Amino acid sequence: MALLDKFDNVRQQREALLASGVDPFHVPVEAVHSATRARIDGREVILAGTNNYLGLTFDDQCHRAAREALADQGTGTTGSPLANGSYHDHRALEAELAGFFGREQGLLFATGYQANLGMLASLAGPGDVILLDSDCHASIYDGCQLSGADIVRFRHNDPASLEKRLRRLGDRVSRTLIVVEGLYSMLGDTAPLERIAELKREYGAYLMVDEAHSLGVYGATGRGVAESLGVEASVDFVVGTFSKSLAGVGGFCVSNYEVLETLRYASRPYIFTASPAPSVVAGVRAALGVLRQSPELLDRLWANAEALYGALDELGYQLGPEVSPVIAVLVDTRDEAIALWQGLLEQGVYANLVLPPATPEGKALLRCSVSAAHTAEEIRWISDGFARLTTGREPFALADAR
Repeated sequence: MALLDKFDNVRQQREALLASGVDPFHVPVEAVHSATRARIDGREVILAGTNNYLGLTFDDQCHRAAREALADQGTGTTGSPLANGSYHDHRALEAELAGFFGREQGLLFATGYQANLGMLASLAGPGDVILLDSDCHASIYDGCQLSGADIVRFRHNDPASLEKRLRRLGDRVSRTLIVVEGLYSMLGDTAPLERIAELKREYGAYLMVDEAHSLGVYGATGRGVAESLGVEASVDFVVGTFSKSLAGVGGFCVSNYEVLETLRYASRPYIFTASPAPSVVAGVRAALGVLRQSPELLDRLWANAEALYGALDELGYQLGPEVSPVIAVLVDTRDEAIALWQGLLEQGVYANLVLPPATPEGKALLRCSVSAAHTAEEIRWISDGFARLTTGREPFALADAR
């Protein structure tokens, strides 16, 4: 087999997708008007497919902080953290994140993907064991592979499956890292962290939780699913990203273990990547401040999530197993999903199309991401778009939407 022959299957799948007459993975976002409105492929649409959970991408405080940093510090650091890329604001954000989570240490990465790569490839190595939920994000799988540790999967959100594997490890359990996510981004379901934390304590393993999609969404102060379930003390490492609720780009880990400071000299994805741009860091610091000062954002986010989930459930769509700001609409075939996605776009609603093998259980789905910035009228427009595709009823009027 020649070098490039391995891509034949992917090429054939792409050609079959294009034969449908649409290319849903190459749709241009021509203009972004606000946290919830944009122009896509010539249409004015409601954005129902972003991870902008708190709607802070257009927040005045975030904009002002980013503009000031851009003017004062330039467009980029042009260097890695161990060279010239650690500015005062980078270290300040690390300290603020650690304080927000009630931890001793914080470490920034250029992306959330690299946070998982950098932590997993450094924390575990040959002879160690990583136990991970089978539905974990690709960045977690890639970090596990880079580590050289023994990788053992357990069934998604199944503590009994996890315990069976812990029991088999015997003395190796002290060299074992359990890895789960707080909120899973495909189906919008949360990890049973109470039982997972209990097993971690009982067997003496370590626990890392990726709160990428749950930061700013769960818990009284928005720290994530571990906070909402009261098990933060059992989580050894919290990983997350700025590209969801904090409306930026970058990633982080916080922990009480001093090893986090040591990883500055051992984590290759940290050492050999340019540090985040000053404007991004300043915007994220401002967003973290808004999150701390504005608990009403979480209330609005959950009111919108419950409203859209309830409306789609009433219409008879097959949804993810629980209400969350990630609302998955499952369909049986790829063609059905493409038709639904295209129909929604024509109705002025942009959602995410997700096809196998990226989806659980081989099903296709459309993923809606709800924001605190969505108005009640916009939530109704989104649900009405789904309704029009199933009932053919006429749309209600949405101000400035078309």
